[in-house]
Amino acid sequence: MGYTIAEKILMAHTRRKDIRPGEFIEAKVDLALGNDITAPIAISEFRKTGIKKVFDKKKLVLVPDHFAPAKDLKSANQCKMVANFATEQGIENYFEVGKMGIEHALLPEMGLVLPGDLIIGADSHTCTYGALGAYSTGVGSSDLARSYIDGQCWFKVPGSVKFIYKGKLSKWLGGKDLILYTIGQIGVDGALYKAMEFSGSVIRKLNMDDRLAMCNMAIEAGARTGIIEPDEITIKFVNEVTRSPGHQDARIRRKPKFYHSDPDAHYDHIYEWDVSKLEPQVACPHLPSNVKPAGELSSVKLDQVVIGSCTNGRITDLRAAAKILKGKKIKPGLRLIVIPGTQKIYLQSVKEGLADIFVRAGGIFSTPTCGPCLGGHIGILTDDETCLATTNRNFIGRMGSPKSFVYLSNPAVAAASAITGRITHPGLS
Repeated sequence: MGYTIAEKILMAHTRRKDIRPGEFIEAKVDLALGNDITAPIAISEFRKTGIKKVFDKKKLVLVPDHFAPAKDLKSANQCKMVANFATEQGIENYFEVGKMGIEHALLPEMGLVLPGDLIIGADSHTCTYGALGAYSTGVGSSDLARSYIDGQCWFKVPGSVKFIYKGKLSKWLGGKDLILYTIGQIGVDGALYKAMEFSGSVIRKLNMDDRLAMCNMAIEAGARTGIIEPDEITIKFVNEVTRSPGHQDARIRRKPKFYHSDPDAHYDHIYEWDVSKLEPQVACPHLPSNVKPAGELSSVKLDQVVIGSCTNGRITDLRAAAKILKGKKIKPGLRLIVIPGTQKIYLQSVKEGLADIFVRAGGIFSTPTCGPCLGGHIGILTDDETCLATTNRNFIGRMGSPKSFVYLSNPAVAAASAITGRITHPGLS
């Protein structure tokens, strides 16, 4: 029996000749990621071992992004701890305010993640990088600390679930709608400890930003990773980022490896959908699986709209939102917060006039940060407030008060809804 792409990547990072779902393995990682919330714990655990130097300063990435720029003394101390460790260890891939970004938008942009890589990160949305044909997954801070010692981590080999999308997406739809629809169909535990392999003609036509958005939310279905087999779009993206000036700063010295699932690979389940008639999808409180078409939610009034995050803060996301908001004003009394994923996206948005459109519409244009996504800062909700966001989670209290309400959508729906003050299908705004 053959192997899935996920199994092939995991096996390639071991000395084993065969692996199967359910087995526990030790594997060498290509990259170990930490942020300002999780890295301090890993650093503390690493120091307890008495070991003085990390296994490879080129394979560690540290990105203070959750509460950065620091919102208070506690977050400032967290960021300082990460900065001191980066200096002490000579970590080359340390990205602070001024050159940072939201970690899962920054790493692909910098060429730090490549097809065939095995990547761990002390953040659940590390599964994002599967869009490039890598195996990437979230781990605990103690697992991250262990990787600092010898560059290895333990893994339970996941079973794989295949998703085949056929047809043609309608205007204003993208990867966010596909993944919300998928989670709505299978539930928040529908791919528990599995690798979600996204495929089909619709996926092959998606740009990289939409693929990243899809894989980013695989964890919301309980999956260990989301993954897409590399193709021409992947190769083009990799060539562009690895040849850019910023990539030279990142100091990656690996070559991409392109893996594909075998025809006789085993899947625990295969789903196949024709999405030609799919409408823009919205996840309602308080689960990403509570999904309805945007057109059925026009009665939902909004206090705030957030466009950004590691799911939908990329340049194509901001372009889609700006296209709808151009020459328009947001609903009086509503707050519009737009957060580009990285400094590069920030500058590109300024260059293209997108930032001007957002501000003239009545919104704010922030420096890159996770900010309100996890109830961090720049947009905390109070009791009985309702927000529509392009983020990835809408659990109770996720964005502030446990008595607030968060809906999730794509950037086009968010922009259209900011104009009307209600959840709105972008084709009807």
